[in-house]
Amino acid sequence: MQNTVFTNVRIFDGVSDRLQPGEVEIQGNRIHAVAKGGERLSRDGKSVVDGGGATLMPGFVNTHGHLSYPAVTTLEEIGRMPIEENMMEASYNARTALDYGFTAIVSGAAAKPRLDIVLRNEINAGRIPGPRMLATSPELTVSGGLADGNMWGRQIPANGLVADSPDGFRQIVRAMVREGVDLIKFNNSGDSFCYPKVGSITNPMTEEEVRAICETTTNLGRRLAAHAHADSSVAQCIQYGVEFIYHATFVTDRTIEALEKVKDKHYVTPAFGLRYNMHFEGEPWGITQEISERIGNKREFDATIENMTKMREAGIKVLPFGDYGFKMIPLGTDARDLQHMVNYFGYAPWEALRAATAYGGEAYGVEKLGRVKPGYLADLIMVDGDPLSNLALFLDRDRILMIMKDGQYHKAPPPPQSHRHAAVAE
Repeated sequence: MQNTVFTNVRIFDGVSDRLQPGEVEIQGNRIHAVAKGGERLSRDGKSVVDGGGATLMPGFVNTHGHLSYPAVTTLEEIGRMPIEENMMEASYNARTALDYGFTAIVSGAAAKPRLDIVLRNEINAGRIPGPRMLATSPELTVSGGLADGNMWGRQIPANGLVADSPDGFRQIVRAMVREGVDLIKFNNSGDSFCYPKVGSITNPMTEEEVRAICETTTNLGRRLAAHAHADSSVAQCIQYGVEFIYHATFVTDRTIEALEKVKDKHYVTPAFGLRYNMHFEGEPWGITQEISERIGNKREFDATIENMTKMREAGIKVLPFGDYGFKMIPLGTDARDLQHMVNYFGYAPWEALRAATAYGGEAYGVEKLGRVKPGYLADLIMVDGDPLSNLALFLDRDRILMIMKDGQYHKAPPPPQSHRHAAVAE
């Protein structure tokens, strides 16, 4: 296979605070060489792509994705959707995510027990276009917890797997590992989304249940994610080695200090976009600002801003994206989180992009991912414009000129003359 050289591009390498003119060579499914400034790579026997001054950068990594969730407004609607339609929705969502530059996703929970597993396998086999993916269980929850849709005397399917004892959770973990998941996700807090059952400051799981989930998962060689708004929930994540901490909304300063001491072992994904959209843009789906206040969503919004700002100052890795796909927060708008990180948490644009690429790739963890650097996987996008001065450009699919996953084009680059921005002088 012929090597490819991208020339006349501005490079965001995943970790730098500025774009640099340069060239990048792809060999197979990896980045072979990077030249910056006035350096030039050999063209002999290689395919050359003139980027026309566009920005070449790593593809996005979403560490809290829900590709198998359909565009609905409640968790009960997810459970009621027949599995055949649900699988089709998941395949459409996978393509949409890749179309918007997401080349890798850590699932934040599946809608049904085997959906993530099947979707991951079909993507890996090349039969469905989509990001590389780590498959996760549905949300493990207790009776009355988030993702338990049942009522007394009525079995109402939702998106959770319900148990009420350590042994019950051990059985679920073993069954999901048998089926082929990469991660186990559990809900050791409530959420405004399940109002009025269990609020987000409440941890409905016993210590013994959480320990059973985590020890069984770890013993079987799988990874862990937790829906953890409450302070005690985050403390459990630290104690039991849960890598992916979702939300972390109501952490105390003491817990932030504890997390700072082990910050290289954990990644926090607040999923702030859902809080924002439910408060400011939820009215078409019956969520007025008054309702947002009543159910606790606005409280979560305010606490997220306060505590993610503290985590940024502590050097804890806070990552964007998460919970996109519901009607009020559609797929394809995920990159709004980058602007939220700047506007609400105090990140510089390049820091938000570093979180979405280099830190996301580090969190994904299976391969070298998320940087423009020799030896890393060739998961790249090319965008029309300077993302460090305009993070909103990722919301326009037409501005994403090229998408490459594993060294193969999902979207081939256009001729350079079609770009709207001036070329970088070689």
